Amino acid sequence: MNKRIISGLAILSVWAFCAAAKTTELAYVTNEKDNTVSVIDVAEHKVLRQFDVGQRPRGIVLSHDGSTAYICASESDSIQVVDLATEKVIGELPSGEDPETIALHPNGKTIYTSNEDDALLTIIDIASRSVIAQIDVGVEPEGLAISPDGKLAVVTSETTNMVHWIDTQTYQNIDNSLVGARPRSAKFSQDGKLLWVSSEIGGTLSVFDVKSRKVIHDFRFKIAGVHRDRVQPVGVELSEDGRYAFVALGPANHVAVIDIANMTIEKYILVGRRVWQLAFNHDQSILLTTNGVSGDVSIIDMAKMKVTRSIKVGRYPWGVVVRQSQ
Repeated sequence: MNKRIISGLAILSVWAFCAAAKTTELAYVTNEKDNTVSVIDVAEHKVLRQFDVGQRPRGIVLSHDGSTAYICASESDSIQVVDLATEKVIGELPSGEDPETIALHPNGKTIYTSNEDDALLTIIDIASRSVIAQIDVGVEPEGLAISPDGKLAVVTSETTNMVHWIDTQTYQNIDNSLVGARPRSAKFSQDGKLLWVSSEIGGTLSVFDVKSRKVIHDFRFKIAGVHRDRVQPVGVELSEDGRYAFVALGPANHVAVIDIANMTIEKYILVGRRVWQLAFNHDQSILLTTNGVSGDVSIIDMAKMKVTRSIKVGRYPWGVVVRQSQ
């Protein structure tokens, strides 16, 4: 065999290896009304399959290695542990009643969940599947976030209209901050200096200085042709470069784009009906939105800042996460 043929075979072998090792981005979407999770091939913009989970799945997070999903099965009163290799429920964590949202501590060992019916924040050790602590918070706790350094947890209470600041070492509620009516989501900036909190009925987005725990900016949203009562901020996502904040505006059917440096609303992007939550893919070239009423996921091209595709999923999609898979 001559050298040219051997060289060609070597190139083909490398190409075959790279093709085999190619990673695929998969999005996992919880469907409230179907008790399922839709699996989307992000690049191909299509649903590959659905798998069954508990009743009324909402909040979802991934383990740090991406092998496991933790899903709030609200009406099953549990956090379900899903092996993503098999897409089977392999266990449950003791969440308390009606878990709705969920946050994973940076240590990867501890999960926080809000219990809407009991006005509690439940803290769970994953390995032992046991409750570490339950903390009294305001009425109807909803949004959750853990600071990047893992020292603070925050939970929003919808009826009390407060943000509760929790010391993760002592499990003590160290402060309470008033916000707009029915706060829903909370998100720390990557440097941990700012906290963003959406208030659904108040129609506002509050930005806190974390050190002082004081509001430094409030946003109100106004969309041409949309009544102000329909502008209901819920999910919040931040770009890794610190340039943009994105806010899902519920039945206004738009996502607000905020220039963080100038603290100004740059534009509104039309998406599906009753937009709930948001998630980036890994290189942040696209942003996915779950749209409850229209039962689909909108794909926002970040370079164009507009929706380029809509993907039909189950009934009332709520949560969404993205992982890389070979």
